Amino acid sequence: MRFIDKEEIAKALDYPSLIEALRNAFISDIKVPPRHHHDFKNPKEGMDSTLLLMPAWEESESIGVKIVTVSPNNTKYNLPAIQGLYLLMDAQKGTIEALLEGKTLTVKRTAASSALASSYLSRKDSSSILIIGTGALSSELIKAHASVRDIKDVYIWGRDKSKALKIVDELKDDFNIKAVDNIEDEISNVDIISCATLSVEPLVFGKFLKAGQHVDLVGAYKPNMREADDELIKTVDIYIDTNMAKKETGDIKIPLDTNVISEDDIKADLFELTREIKEGRTSDSSITLFKSVGHGLEDLAAAKLVKEKLS
Repeated sequence: MRFIDKEEIAKALDYPSLIEALRNAFISDIKVPPRHHHDFKNPKEGMDSTLLLMPAWEESESIGVKIVTVSPNNTKYNLPAIQGLYLLMDAQKGTIEALLEGKTLTVKRTAASSALASSYLSRKDSSSILIIGTGALSSELIKAHASVRDIKDVYIWGRDKSKALKIVDELKDDFNIKAVDNIEDEISNVDIISCATLSVEPLVFGKFLKAGQHVDLVGAYKPNMREADDELIKTVDIYIDTNMAKKETGDIKIPLDTNVISEDDIKADLFELTREIKEGRTSDSSITLFKSVGHGLEDLAAAKLVKEKLS
């Protein structure tokens, strides 16, 4: 069995190839049973952590399972919130093919999922993006979105501006990028807004949106967490990665439970978009929203691509 580390995964997963692999995965017949989502007490931190078990398989081909923990307080230890491993196996014989470092795989496929959605939902002439959050996903979201749209101007906000400045320094040769003091400074001026945080309270407010924007919500992975307010949710055309978003994220579940929106307001998921069952953006003036919670087929597709690239 081979262990594939984060450096090998990062090198193997260029965004054009990964986005196309995810597109094909959503079109395919990969089987994905309900994932295990367990919140557990973490009294030493004073808040819950989360354990996720995410299996998926292609019959007689490949089978994989991801084991991931999410520890929201890890920032104080200078550690990523996401930690985990991915086990890739042969589905015909059951043999173990590889063990992959899980954080990098997750970050890459999550950013690629947002970019895949953006290819259907953002305006084709989008050239600017505001990134809200400075975690492991932030720089990857910039690069992923830039692989499907000609992104030139990047703005980044985080509670700790020093972390935003580190990302600016990392990507300054590729983009016109700057850290901002307040979300409101640029939110009304950009074409795409991408939010990847562990916030419980909304950070993105509908009153600041303008016609033609695309909103990409990546955080809020629990039913009590939100990155967007009700005004935003009832204003936009809503798209999700899978139906699990209706149950797992407060950005969708809370507005559904309080009748701010109904299930009819959800236009499509990634299965329907990639299979051309339903349309994405239909007007340059509409405001689109994509909310993701992650899906096991994304991990399997990404792990298979890593294995293929390294073979």
